[in-house]
Amino acid sequence: MRFIDEVDIVARSGDGGNGAVSFRRESYVPRGGPDGGDGGRGGHVVFEATTARNTLSDFRRNKVYKAHSGEAGTGKGMYGAAGADLHLWVPVGTSLTDRTTGEVLADLDTPGATYVLSGGRGGRGNVHFATSTRQTPLFAEDGAPGVEFALKLELKLIADVGLLGFPNAGKSTLISRISAARPKVADYPFTTLVPQLGVVDVGDAASFVVADMPGLIEGAAEGAGLGHRFLKHVERCALYVHLIAADANDDPVVRLATLDRELEAYDPALLDRPQLVVLSKIDVLQPEELQELIEDLRAYCAKEPHRRRVTAISSATGAGIPQLVKAMWAAVQASRPEPILATEPALD
Repeated sequence: MRFIDEVDIVARSGDGGNGAVSFRRESYVPRGGPDGGDGGRGGHVVFEATTARNTLSDFRRNKVYKAHSGEAGTGKGMYGAAGADLHLWVPVGTSLTDRTTGEVLADLDTPGATYVLSGGRGGRGNVHFATSTRQTPLFAEDGAPGVEFALKLELKLIADVGLLGFPNAGKSTLISRISAARPKVADYPFTTLVPQLGVVDVGDAASFVVADMPGLIEGAAEGAGLGHRFLKHVERCALYVHLIAADANDDPVVRLATLDRELEAYDPALLDRPQLVVLSKIDVLQPEELQELIEDLRAYCAKEPHRRRVTAISSATGAGIPQLVKAMWAAVQASRPEPILATEPALD
């Protein structure tokens, strides 16, 4: 299924039904008086987050969604039927933005979270307007109109750990090593065209979610490459893991500094999140080259207050991966509001 993480729609709740103008006319009920019933309320449009959806592709074709209007009231004090609600299921992590004002109306980031566009109130029948001096009201109340919004639905993935890095930094290979996810892996840029999620099992029924983000390039914050689709998904991650490919001919410090600039340009607050710097593909280096690159990265990170420790891995050989998973898990546990009732796994 094609991944769709942003879509524009129009949603309108139902109008309320009109109240009725009616009078009792029965042979044995003199001066029967008004008996017009109320109109039914308009149907609500209900957005609900569910884990049964993982894209916004259901909204790809139909761009307008309208709930049913309420029915008008009738005589004998009978109320009109309420309009049927329209229930729209969206993936967990979907935000709703008013395209006219830019206001974020809702952020449905937990299963079962809802946002409701209320239907119009039903109008009152003429039975409500009879008084001692006005015993035959010839009017009733119209139903209130529903509300209409031009909405942007935007899916931001919910993951504990975001894998960041330039194309071919080894993100897809790493996530395939530590989880059951099997993203496309090849030797050309942008093999990952959409974010991939993997669940990492750390034992004792404990786990965390890792997102392999599409490759980042310079200028991503302004929309270069896949940046305009990538950066929104990092907002929810509790930990960022920067993968920097080991290459003696391409300075890893320069690449890391570029990643920093792109995150800061998109949202400076992102740099305050816990982070790990991981030198990947170390199996291609000689020991002395590896040590030099690690020392350069550590020197750079020592100047940045938001940095964490530098580590090195090889997804090809598995070197350093258990230690990296353990560090990820420790950071995820620290970010969660409730303690995790599981013993720490032996990952060494």
